[in-house]
Amino acid sequence: MPRRIAPVAMTCLWAAALMLFIAPFAHAENSDPAVEGVLQYFDLETRERIIPDERCLTCHGDEDQKTDVRDDGSPVDIYVEHGRLDASVHGEHSCTDCHTTIDRVPHREAPQVVVGCVECHKEMWAEHKDDPEYERLEVVNKEIENFMGSVHASPSKLDESRTNATCYDCHDAHNIGELGSQQRAEQRLKNPEICGSCHEDELAEYRDSDHGRAVLEEGDSDAAVCSDCHTTHAITEPEGDAAKLAITKNCGDCHEDAQRTYFASYHGQVHRLGYTNTAKCHDCHGGHGVKGEDDPTSEIHADNRLENCQTCHESANANFLAFLPHGDADDPENYPGLWFAKRFMQALIIGVIAFFWLHVLLWLFREVVERFQGRGFIEDLDNPDKVYFRRFSATWRWIHGLFAISTMTLILTGTTLLFSHTDWAKAVVAFLGGPQVEGIIHRTAAIIWLAIFAVHLTIALINIQRKRKLGTFEWFGGTSMLPSWKDLEDLRDMFKWFFGRGPRPKFCHWTYWQKFDYWAPFWGTAVIGTTGLILFAPEKTALLLPGSVFNFATLIHAEEALLAAIFLNSVHFFNVHFRPERFPMSTTIFTGAIPIEEFKHDHRLEYERLVERGELEKHLVKRPSRRAELASSFITSVLIMAGLALLTLVLIGVMTTPN
Repeated sequence: MPRRIAPVAMTCLWAAALMLFIAPFAHAENSDPAVEGVLQYFDLETRERIIPDERCLTCHGDEDQKTDVRDDGSPVDIYVEHGRLDASVHGEHSCTDCHTTIDRVPHREAPQVVVGCVECHKEMWAEHKDDPEYERLEVVNKEIENFMGSVHASPSKLDESRTNATCYDCHDAHNIGELGSQQRAEQRLKNPEICGSCHEDELAEYRDSDHGRAVLEEGDSDAAVCSDCHTTHAITEPEGDAAKLAITKNCGDCHEDAQRTYFASYHGQVHRLGYTNTAKCHDCHGGHGVKGEDDPTSEIHADNRLENCQTCHESANANFLAFLPHGDADDPENYPGLWFAKRFMQALIIGVIAFFWLHVLLWLFREVVERFQGRGFIEDLDNPDKVYFRRFSATWRWIHGLFAISTMTLILTGTTLLFSHTDWAKAVVAFLGGPQVEGIIHRTAAIIWLAIFAVHLTIALINIQRKRKLGTFEWFGGTSMLPSWKDLEDLRDMFKWFFGRGPRPKFCHWTYWQKFDYWAPFWGTAVIGTTGLILFAPEKTALLLPGSVFNFATLIHAEEALLAAIFLNSVHFFNVHFRPERFPMSTTIFTGAIPIEEFKHDHRLEYERLVERGELEKHLVKRPSRRAELASSFITSVLIMAGLALLTLVLIGVMTTPN
């Protein structure tokens, strides 16, 4: 045997002999310590090399040498504090559980850091998902899913072989603490610096903000850090809608009252629907450089606020500064005017709806009782030779139809904003094509609505003038729409009839509830129309009025529209269609004609007046054709179903609480 080979061969033989000798004792319960010392670098079952943590920490735990130099000359931090590692959530794991590419110590060369955080946590959760002790892993895996869809998990634009950021770029893997631990608190305060290692400009701006000074200078862990606004893992491009929506929503985690009042505004309602084409928190307050209104460099400082508003409202003037961006109608101390306006509108809504719903219930009760008693009016549907009374001309029928359609359109497109917290509102806006398209539809319907009202008013004034010339007009006569003392008497007698204390009162051409139905739109048009115009043209309005008028207009417009939506689709529908004498519907408004017996029952005084004057015949018409009746029934059915659907949606919105 050559001289240089003999020592090597002998060494191999001795090693083999040693392994054969110790193998029987490998799994003995009381194995020799010397044997264990030999075995500590091997797993005899898997035949894989094991490197104990103590061996790793010989170098990586050396406080005197916390850094090393890579092959390219760049410094690298290699220090791991053993105590922090043991106290972390990874304390029970060995170094090579994560650093799987390390197979020997000392390393042959500078090792490439390859740590499979994602796969490890997924595999561990799959193995232990039924174990309550590992329930935190479910949260971790959800965050992994968020991360995988985030901008950080996307390939870097500079180096597509790398992601923008991986787990250990943000997390100190050797110092991840349990929830509520001191390590977690320390990591939170480091959050801006960690993010700022990549986002340097944003960090510089953040340092000078109220949030930044509180965190970085005062150590206030309650102040906002990057992850509070941008989320921890589901981070998307800041220019995208998802990021803008998340950031604005997250502001409310700390500023709850400000978020509540923001969501009550038009800006906030659009945001809650899932769109970002209106002002958001950071549009007004700034993003990373948020400062208080007393700071001269703040975007909401009095000297800077107008310029801020002009970002969206280019023609905004100084009157805009009177706008109350977070005006709280539930705060009587700071906003007494708004508080009073809201209480007045709420009292009006509750009072009107409560009275007329009671009126509806009592009326329904009385008609049902009389129906069982064989009394009351019962329409003869089988008589083909019925005589009809012409109730409405073609002009009024068209006006009513267009007014009903435009009103329902306004209710649908308006209440989606008012109840933007509901799923149905989001679905409707998405179906219509977004809030901008919805706004166009709403304003178009409003123009038609106001135009119809103006045409109606013009015709009514012309008719009044014509009747005055003929000497047949009476301000408070039986055919006048103006309320009179008789209407109060009829209301009193109607309640007596409800309780069986008297006969049903006799009415003339218009009943008191029909007059209310008529005059309510006058009030509604004045209130809803005026406030709507104010909100439609804020820059023009601000030329004459202070910006605070927008707060009042938003509140009153919404509350009055809510009253109209509930009243028209419940009380009005009952009075015209749903009371037993008319159920399931009345088509008079579209045929223009009413059976003479029905007219005699509902308008006895008008009937007797026409008979007495010999004028009844000129108001009698033929029964509407079969086609006209079918068309009227179809149109009426569609409008009734649409109205009931709107009523249902509105009541859902009223009864649900915004998140």
